[in-house]
Amino acid sequence: MDALTALTTRVSPAALDAPGPSGDALQKILEAAVAAPDHGRMRPWRFILIEGMAREKFGTMLAEALTRREPTAPAGKLEAERKKALRAPLIVIVAASVQSNAKVPEVEQLVAVGAAAQNMLVAAYALGFGGFWRTGAIAYDPAMKRALGLAETDAIIGFLYLGTIKTPGQPRQNDTASVTRRWRG
Repeated sequence: MDALTALTTRVSPAALDAPGPSGDALQKILEAAVAAPDHGRMRPWRFILIEGMAREKFGTMLAEALTRREPTAPAGKLEAERKKALRAPLIVIVAASVQSNAKVPEVEQLVAVGAAAQNMLVAAYALGFGGFWRTGAIAYDPAMKRALGLAETDAIIGFLYLGTIKTPGQPRQNDTASVTRRWRG
């Protein structure tokens, strides 16, 4: 698949299944991530891969985090939170490890990590896989960051769910007219 087709036709699938990217495909996805624009070559991205049985433990962590946020959450809601870890055969937690640099402000480092995440989604699609990006309250949970081995100052940019497309997503309109204008000075 050529680059423009991948960029303009990728959509988040409604459901994913096994297999997920592994081996050479996963390596290519990670290489695409670290090819993202990176002012100052700061390499602020960190990727945590969760697959196989580790997803079950991650699901338990999700439910525990929900319990901390909502101590009276009903059992059904806790189970739904736990099952989020099983949405895909591979979860990539994309985090930013922002460094102090007078020439490269924090926002540029965060955007670089966002670009790396986007590159991963497009690369996965170009290789025949699907993926979607989620955040939510869990991305801002200090205990979750600690459990994942991230520093308190690190930021979770998103959770990428990658796998084989089971149910395609809805195509979108690539309408540029409503968001574009020419500045004439």
